[in-house]
Amino acid sequence: MKVKRIVCNVDTPNIAAAKRFYQDILGLDLLMDHGWIATYGSGEAMGVQISFASEGGSNTPTPDLSIEVDDTDAALERMQAAGVPIEYGPVDEPWGVRRFYVRDPFGKLINILSHVSSD
Repeated sequence: MKVKRIVCNVDTPNIAAAKRFYQDILGLDLLMDHGWIATYGSGEAMGVQISFASEGGSNTPTPDLSIEVDDTDAALERMQAAGVPIEYGPVDEPWGVRRFYVRDPFGKLINILSHVSSD
């Protein structure tokens, strides 16, 4: 047996609120919409991971979800332009990531990050 995919499910009565944050701001594609569930994602291959944490690192709260992007600063600009409050960062962490925290429309703490190149 091999795990092929891990899906994060967020319980909400307002599924449409996900579109602005996850599709319009972060640029994910709407992959499935059955009215009672909408799934956003990317056609790019993604690794399967699940993390368990006692904190978020640097004495921050543990985020509900981490989203890796190719350009943290561009993601930050999009969040700020959309009026999404930044709760932490942006910061270059000692373990090699640049990141910031925001809350999605459902109150989930989202860690948006990219790995810092060691050029």
